[in-house]
Amino acid sequence: MTRYNFDTCPDRRNSESVKWDLYPGTLPMWVADMDFEVAPEIREALQKRLDHGVFGYELVPDSYYEVMSRWFRERHGWEGIGRETIVPTTGVIAAYSAAIKAMTVPGDKVLVQTPCYNAFFPAIRNNKCEQLVNPLRYDGSRYIVDWDDFEAKTKEARVFLLCNPHNPAGRVWTREELLLMGEICRRNNVFVVADEIHCELTYPGHDYTPWATLPAQYVENSVSCISPTKAWNIAGIQIANIYAASPEILAKMDRAINDNECCDVNVFGVAALQAAYGKGGAWLDELRTYLWHNARAVSCYLEDELPQVNVLPLEGTYLMWLDCRSARKPGESIEGFSERFANHLREKQGLVLSTGTIYGEAGEGFERL
Repeated sequence: MTRYNFDTCPDRRNSESVKWDLYPGTLPMWVADMDFEVAPEIREALQKRLDHGVFGYELVPDSYYEVMSRWFRERHGWEGIGRETIVPTTGVIAAYSAAIKAMTVPGDKVLVQTPCYNAFFPAIRNNKCEQLVNPLRYDGSRYIVDWDDFEAKTKEARVFLLCNPHNPAGRVWTREELLLMGEICRRNNVFVVADEIHCELTYPGHDYTPWATLPAQYVENSVSCISPTKAWNIAGIQIANIYAASPEILAKMDRAINDNECCDVNVFGVAALQAAYGKGGAWLDELRTYLWHNARAVSCYLEDELPQVNVLPLEGTYLMWLDCRSARKPGESIEGFSERFANHLREKQGLVLSTGTIYGEAGEGFERL
């Protein structure tokens, strides 16, 4: 018996929704934004804060850190979250951008694993750093790390920008994989910035391992960027946190957040976060089951109706990575195919996907749904 209704979604058209109103008259499946109503526990918390009637600057209360600490300890075995290890900020992009700023000087190299979240690229560029790429290897069913290349690239890199769960490939990195990443980065003195915004959205057999639960020698030279906004679909209420086990590194993060002028958090974000982590567990559990069945339905449909498109197995996120290379016409070049295919789907079918190449050259021939 379910407590929450995920079958009926509000009509978001003509509501200034980026997802629905940027490409009117289409089915927009291009942006990581769900259409379910927000959990009632979060709506109640926001209404209570609204009823207060004053929305000036406010301090972040102890309860903010306490509810987050309890959630991650009980759900993920992550100890150590508290006021002394957390810097709140406006969003995860702001968080990892500040981390790059804090830990690099202009000209340093930042390592990413492509295909990767497209916002990584401007964060590197805007901090006057150089992008270094460790392309993930696609073995025909899922992506794996090219460890020889990873080792070689870390010898040049100052920072490794990790995405776990991985957007857009849908991988949830195993503890063993993370340990190997950690050892290679430790050996080559590479600072790790872990973007874990999708951490609550994992599926059976694929548990999220927080970077911060690895051995201390890997955690002390790292930060983790976390937020409830993706899992509870509250991206419009911007709130996120940077975790650092090292007081010295936390101070650098705090300074960078202030330098970037993204240190004042939204009063509604503070309320929403506490409701999500404090009262939103049951809603999240039902959501994950619902998303898993949706993903299976999409996979089965495409297998039957469009077998030229291969859907990669989904371990985490609600983003499906589609291998469309076999959908090319005979003799059609792979170069530029992702953009041509995405344009065809939008113009002829009214379906808007994210073009694979915005996630790097490794995304050619793929689309994100």
